[in-house]
Amino acid sequence: MGESVSLNTKTMVRPAKTVRSLRLGIDIPLLITVITLLAVGLLMVYSASWKPSLQLTGSTDYFFLNQLKWAFVGVIGATLVTFLDYRMLRHIVVPLMFITLVLLVLVLIFGDDRFNSRRSLMNGSVQPSEMAKLVIIIYLSYWLYTKQDKINIISFGLIPLAFILAITAGLILKQPDISAAMTVILLGGLLFYLAGGEWRQILLVGLVVGALLIVVVTVFPTGQQRFAEYIRGLQDPVQSSFHIRRSVEAIVNGGLFGVGIGKGTTKFTGLPVTHTDSIFAVIAEETGLVGCFLVVGLYIALLWRGLTIANKAPDMFGKLLAAGVTLWITIEALINMGVMVNLIPFAGNALPLISAGGSSMVMTMGALGLLMNVARISNIESKNKEGRAYSAVVDLRGRNRRGSVSRVSRPTGPRQ
Repeated sequence: MGESVSLNTKTMVRPAKTVRSLRLGIDIPLLITVITLLAVGLLMVYSASWKPSLQLTGSTDYFFLNQLKWAFVGVIGATLVTFLDYRMLRHIVVPLMFITLVLLVLVLIFGDDRFNSRRSLMNGSVQPSEMAKLVIIIYLSYWLYTKQDKINIISFGLIPLAFILAITAGLILKQPDISAAMTVILLGGLLFYLAGGEWRQILLVGLVVGALLIVVVTVFPTGQQRFAEYIRGLQDPVQSSFHIRRSVEAIVNGGLFGVGIGKGTTKFTGLPVTHTDSIFAVIAEETGLVGCFLVVGLYIALLWRGLTIANKAPDMFGKLLAAGVTLWITIEALINMGVMVNLIPFAGNALPLISAGGSSMVMTMGALGLLMNVARISNIESKNKEGRAYSAVVDLRGRNRRGSVSRVSRPTGPRQ
């Protein structure tokens, strides 16, 4: 009774300093998912690219070494992007979009002619349509963020959005690259919905996209051919395109556990572009359904982490940026895998982080760097808020360093 209470201020304030200390704030589950996808991709590119590498250079590892180089560049780029602040993009978003549009025009004039299309510059090293997918996400995320209070006014929201998408998708469609153009339009519609667009306007966007699909199918010879082959394949798999027949054959050969990595035969007997568009069929043959489920599970994990990061982002710009990047990568993966089993009409989408291709790898890694960036900024700001709240609770002294709470007084009576 009557003992004084001692408050050890140093001990109590120390956790606040720990909370405030510099932390990386990396999303570990996302990092593990990306590293695993990269490892699977490099392994399967090496296995799937023997024949095209031999045909092109006489060496079996040409495409593997090229993919390894671009993976290294992508990792460096993603690391740099991770430790910046995504909010700095607002200063360069307009020039970035302008540069992208200029590249899309240049590829039509000076692009490399391959398979009756012009999609790349510098002997296939630069593919502006891949850059356009990421840049349209960045541009629209910031544009919709600045128009939050006016987004449902058609003259301020839907019409300018349609104009931006029409220019970008139109230049890509001119190459022609139907799948990339439709991906850009789809991403624009999804971002508009996530930003809070009204259902009436979203329905209008859906009708416009449906009309564009009909135009693509009826006007462009490539679209007509792919849609006709898709319908025939649904009616009778034997009547599907040669590409799909060989892909299904590889999947059937793989069974449950696969024939073993490097031991697949379909990649040598006619399966087209084994190291790029068809790499999922090689995975199915060599690792079986188990390997396919692993790959699908990795993309589901990426979707889960990406949407979680988007939900926790500190502002609408970060939310749209994280959601847009996540949906882009998972939609690309879904389309690629769906095509290989004839669930959707044929499209030339790469399997993100797995298919060979420098532009796809660098842009995807850059996008994941942005996603990591949003997660890091969210984590740091959350910790700082917790630190400030904790300091407010444990700081018991006023400006004059005297106690700001009453102390336990000694009893006035004589000691017993």
